[in-house]
Amino acid sequence: MEYKKNKAICFGEVLWDIFPGEQKRVGGAPFNVAYHLSKMGVEVNMISSIGNDQLGRDLLDKMKNWNIPADHVQINTEYPTSTVVATVDENNDAHYDIVERVAWDFIETTLENREVIKTTDVFVFGTLAARNEKSRNTLFQLLEISNYNVFDINLREPYYEVGMIKDLLHKTHLAKFNKAEMRMMLDFLGKEYTTEEDGIQYLQDQFDLGEIIISKGSKGALYASDGNFYLYPTIPVTVKDTVGSGDSFLAGFLSKKLEKGSTVHEMMTQAVSLGAFITSQEGACPEYSLEDFIRFKNEYPVSALH
Repeated sequence: MEYKKNKAICFGEVLWDIFPGEQKRVGGAPFNVAYHLSKMGVEVNMISSIGNDQLGRDLLDKMKNWNIPADHVQINTEYPTSTVVATVDENNDAHYDIVERVAWDFIETTLENREVIKTTDVFVFGTLAARNEKSRNTLFQLLEISNYNVFDINLREPYYEVGMIKDLLHKTHLAKFNKAEMRMMLDFLGKEYTTEEDGIQYLQDQFDLGEIIISKGSKGALYASDGNFYLYPTIPVTVKDTVGSGDSFLAGFLSKKLEKGSTVHEMMTQAVSLGAFITSQEGACPEYSLEDFIRFKNEYPVSALH
């Protein structure tokens, strides 16, 4: 059996993305992170909920095939498995119609998920799964007992509320924004944008945030910790689509962070490499092996910009 290292839990939406003219694809930002963490050799669990329906059974089959445990994926008899209608624009960017009142809006707090959180190294969550009161309450209860909280801030209108984002940031150790989301957050706080580094420092001070990652598309990515800023470039690849590229970036970063003794350079190299690797393929969760990724990473060495 393949050796798995460390433990991660991803909380929130697991769903089927329905793309035009295609078969359905498994999606949901936290699930995408879980998929790539597993590919990187991290022992990962998913806390979510699916409907008691064929789409839910299909999802469980996918998770089994991918060796992602479904022990904490609840089956809801009242609400259906989530589907999202996706469209892709001329820039290969995806847009989503996210149906409400689906199973993952109603994730329950259980003794089992409370216990597993206590023994987990990293807990990954996003904004979308907190749109409904039931799952939101479960998330906040788990955040009280988890060890290291990673907030992947996906601001999708109209599914977020500023007060809730602030409350979640106060529970966060590492926050990941894209450039637009960081500027939106500063606007929400009434802070004028001057420079990237000033904005990041302000957010760290406001929420006692130890670490922040800013993904900047073609301009690379920035990691901030302990007053230091580390900028890394994007690897130039032919883009198939951008679906899930930020999720794979985060999974790459965390997979190295979970290895004791990893340097910032190793974390950021893994992050930008995995993000680029997935962007060069179709879909958020393409089939690949760790060896495939390592070959790609060796072919495209990365150096910090400053």
